[in-house]
Amino acid sequence: MSDKPKKVTTRALVKMKREKEPIAMITAYDYPSAKLAEQAGADVILVGDSLGMVVLGYDSTIPVTLADMLHHTKAVTRATKRTMVIADLPFALAHLSKDEVIKAAAKLMQEGGAYGVKMEGGSEILVNVRALTAAGIPVMGHLGLTPQTVNQLGGYVIQGKTLQAAGQLVEEAKRLEEAGAFALVLECVPEELGQCITEQLSIPTIGIGAGRYCDGQVLVWHDVLAMSGDWHPSFVKVYQQTGQLMLKGVSDYVHEVKTRRFPEEKHATHLGAELAGQLYGNQKGVYGK
Repeated sequence: MSDKPKKVTTRALVKMKREKEPIAMITAYDYPSAKLAEQAGADVILVGDSLGMVVLGYDSTIPVTLADMLHHTKAVTRATKRTMVIADLPFALAHLSKDEVIKAAAKLMQEGGAYGVKMEGGSEILVNVRALTAAGIPVMGHLGLTPQTVNQLGGYVIQGKTLQAAGQLVEEAKRLEEAGAFALVLECVPEELGQCITEQLSIPTIGIGAGRYCDGQVLVWHDVLAMSGDWHPSFVKVYQQTGQLMLKGVSDYVHEVKTRRFPEEKHATHLGAELAGQLYGNQKGVYGK
């Protein structure tokens, strides 16, 4: 028997839920981070449209295009063998016609190498969730705080804080499961609501700011490693201060270049005295001794 780890599939995630093995999901947007995420044992990598803010410098996820998502998805899938890679459908695509949605999702799978796609929304996207799953495209849902509709929501705020709002999210979650979604991201909802939805679904829930009782958790790569400065959402736990380490490394490099401490002799290669002399016309003091 081979010791090669098995590819993470939708069936594997359902089995993890059933056996109460937490699912570890993390965002990644390029080859080196995806390679490290897989080596670390992540079950799922999300190529999130959050790349718009943390990689491309936008104020929100709204400007991110399908071309952006395809570019970054290709980089991530080139680095992975075992880990499931899910790509976000960018702003408004989930609400287009069935044919347009299928075409976009198929592009992320056929050209990008993604295992499936993630879609934000509830009842308003059910028809397209059904269309995608009928076409053989795995769909991960996303409820709660949906960044693509942040303008409509009025900002990045906790969702489902009233009984009515919480009940609506429970119903939306059930409808997404019935429509064929294989998993569901719950973002920025009260812990009790995250637990309630998790217990009522047979598909896995992946929480981000949704408390301790979801079937798995997802965080943004740059938040986990504090790569984007000191600020981060309150639900994030920072595991390494790599941003400060990288800043120091680059600062030291710049300082040594400016003070001519880098490069040193050990960083150079030489032609040898005879060839060097011919190159410089036997000018003394130009090269070497």
